[in-house]
Amino acid sequence: MFATGIENSIPRIKNGTVRVDQMEVCGHYRHWRRDFDCVEELGIRFLRYGPPLHTTLIGPGRYDWSFADETFADLFRRRLIPIVDLCHFGVPDWLGDFQNPDFPVHFEAYARAFAMRFPWVQFYTPVNEMFICATFSARYGWWNEQGTSDQTYVTALKNIVRANVLAMEAILAVRPDAIFIQSESSEYFHAETPAAIGPAETLNGQRFLTLDLNYGHRVDSGVYEYLMDNGMTRDEYHFFLGRRLRQHCILGNDYYWTNEHRVAADGSTRASGEIFGYSEITRQYYNRYKLPVMHTETNLAEGPNGDEAVNWLWKQWANVLRVRNDGVPTLGFTWYSLTDQVDWDSALREQNGTVNPLGLYDLDRNIRAVGRSYQQLIRDWGEVLPTQSVCLSLPVVPPEDYGDHHSREQSREAVEQRREELDDA
Repeated sequence: MFATGIENSIPRIKNGTVRVDQMEVCGHYRHWRRDFDCVEELGIRFLRYGPPLHTTLIGPGRYDWSFADETFADLFRRRLIPIVDLCHFGVPDWLGDFQNPDFPVHFEAYARAFAMRFPWVQFYTPVNEMFICATFSARYGWWNEQGTSDQTYVTALKNIVRANVLAMEAILAVRPDAIFIQSESSEYFHAETPAAIGPAETLNGQRFLTLDLNYGHRVDSGVYEYLMDNGMTRDEYHFFLGRRLRQHCILGNDYYWTNEHRVAADGSTRASGEIFGYSEITRQYYNRYKLPVMHTETNLAEGPNGDEAVNWLWKQWANVLRVRNDGVPTLGFTWYSLTDQVDWDSALREQNGTVNPLGLYDLDRNIRAVGRSYQQLIRDWGEVLPTQSVCLSLPVVPPEDYGDHHSREQSREAVEQRREELDDA
């Protein structure tokens, strides 16, 4: 699955008083038709995409589908296959932040309502980058609740992963053959000195936390003590162990040059740049979970020489091929995002209006050099790799057949009917 994505981060900053909306500042609300044109021009058929949660989930059980109805109908018409991103770093104002224990229940209802309204959608990322979301919001103090304690971190983490798990179950009740691609940050922490080995080992254990809980994988003993010491109960922990959802999942993992870290003796960290690289770190995650993988995010800014992003694209693709050739079932690759982004140089903590040249297209929707390179990569490798199958090409129900009247039972009937058609095909 060659893919790209529309950046739709929505964290709040400045003590929760300011909403950062990347779809707004990057112009997607105004230029979404042109953005979908760009996806087609590149030869891409898979798009990481989702409606803005803060303007769609407008209250308990209340939804404004106006923008989603328009955009998803157009995706269907173009036969572009969305990997639906339902929550990207923020929640609606009325829910507060990720410390709110009611968030998982409201998000579960939202995911079910989305699946019932758009039953032709098969691929989902319910909560994007759960590890980063919890870390930036509740450990680094950058977004949303701006927490900095272990307790705020564990609280955010358990609420975020619980929301993801409940959303998967809700979607499966409507679409039993749904597939979940957990776009999650893949990390590694390198000790700078012998005195830093202990802190680095602790961080390397905690980097698996969100996926361990999501997949019902027992955490390491030290991590278990950390969870129990900081607000998670035994019953909450066993909630995650009792779920059996991994057979519906693809291990989507993201890799940037900031995903590897140098750890000092006092436990402080800073970016190390690429040391192990995507292939080695992906093997570590695959060996832990034994699930098919997909490279779900990467990018690099186009620098003064104009070839930095192109070289990074080639390097990431070489890593994907290395993982695949080593026997790890590898299902896709993603350059994220379609267009340039704004203010990610400060991790969205500041609103400076700084354009980050990370996209396949600039914000005027002119293709960048890396966009042309990705377009050619898809042409070349699309002739070699099995990039299509009928089950990924035929949506379930046309848009004119869904709407508020569409019940869960009708969705299930539509799924079964389409399965029979696919079996005949």
